[in-house]
Amino acid sequence: MGNLLTTILLPSPISLGLALWKMGNLFMKSNEPPPPPPPLVLVPPLFDFPPLAARTRMVVPAYDVLFAKLSLRCLFDDYFEPEKHFITRIMLKPLEDPHVDLVATFHASPNEKSGTDVEGNALFRWQRDLDDPHTFVDFLVSTSEPKCQLRSCTYYPRYRLGAFGVFPLLMQKRVNAEDYGVMGLRYGSENLSFGTSFMPFPVSGERPISGWIVARRGNLTAGMQYKPPLEQKQIVSDLMDMKNWSYAVGYGVGSTSPLCPSFNFALELARNSQLIASFYQHIVVQRRVNNPFESNQVVGITNYIDVGLELATRVDKVSLDERTNKSMFQLAASWQANKNFLIKGKLGAAKSSLSLAFKSWWKPSFTFSVTATNDHATKSTSFGFGLRIEDLRQPSYQRADPNYVMLTPSKEHLAEGVLRDLGKRPVFQSEVDSGNYDRLPRELKPIGKIF
Repeated sequence: MGNLLTTILLPSPISLGLALWKMGNLFMKSNEPPPPPPPLVLVPPLFDFPPLAARTRMVVPAYDVLFAKLSLRCLFDDYFEPEKHFITRIMLKPLEDPHVDLVATFHASPNEKSGTDVEGNALFRWQRDLDDPHTFVDFLVSTSEPKCQLRSCTYYPRYRLGAFGVFPLLMQKRVNAEDYGVMGLRYGSENLSFGTSFMPFPVSGERPISGWIVARRGNLTAGMQYKPPLEQKQIVSDLMDMKNWSYAVGYGVGSTSPLCPSFNFALELARNSQLIASFYQHIVVQRRVNNPFESNQVVGITNYIDVGLELATRVDKVSLDERTNKSMFQLAASWQANKNFLIKGKLGAAKSSLSLAFKSWWKPSFTFSVTATNDHATKSTSFGFGLRIEDLRQPSYQRADPNYVMLTPSKEHLAEGVLRDLGKRPVFQSEVDSGNYDRLPRELKPIGKIF
């Protein structure tokens, strides 16, 4: 009986040694230093993305938006303030109803007689879906023509059909049929868009109508547009006039997401009289930084570089001897070094400009810009200033934490630790490379795949 109790109560030497070995391993592991945190790359938000012009692209023919025209317009115009002008723009969105917002713009310029001229406008907008800007209504009040304007667009994704209308409500003098309103119908998918716009209220027998069709296959995009002058009346004869037609073909790679590099080149024959060659490239680079205000695991930051070129030359025989036959070109580039600083430069045949912008991501955010413009003919330099107050972005854009983080593919298995330390899921580089933008914030997603 005693031997039996000893056998039951006392462990064998083998089991006792195994238990001691396991305890030793646990003790040694507990004393080992934790693995180093994975390296992170900061991803600052763009100054203006998506651009305001992208919110109303469904009331504009797809021909006028594709072929990198929207990106080039933003590159050539944004933050290049007019000479001797001070522009203030206020963009507000109420927290109680994020479907509505208000954009007010004021222009102040010197006047020899009155001292200073001040013009302005205010745009009130309602949008049905926060993630889909294609269905909206906005109302414009301005000190210039038109005094009041109503604009609306409706798009049905299930049928890929849309309708839009632009109606000037108050104008002192209406000359053309366009001054009474424009309506249009369109079809838009990921690879095809066609539509027409017309004036529902003709003036003196004028019935101008325009149309477009654009198609994409792979990296190639081609399209044509019919747009006669407003004073023409004969539809059949206008269709046979080659001056009313424009043709374009483009090659592009990449998406419209700020985190994805893109390349676009296009050739356009406008109204059978002007040949336009354009080029646009969006570059995303990561540079190493040593920021004392960030944790040690932050090893780099993402920079955005944009380069654009537009060259236009006359090809019709009528204007060969005219002075207007001079070729026009403009070259622009921008560099956003971080979330706060942006520098842009533009070179043209007559003028060149340099712009510096500083943005503070408070709530609301403030952006101050200054532009120096040099006139090549007079050798004089003038300045323009701009101030923007914005509250249209997501609440995540705050002063304390305005950046997103990105993990490289080799460190993505450590995402759970990053989520535990930072309290938010990092952005995966592999998802961006593969075109999976579902987990990205709204401000870093592509503008849209619908033509």
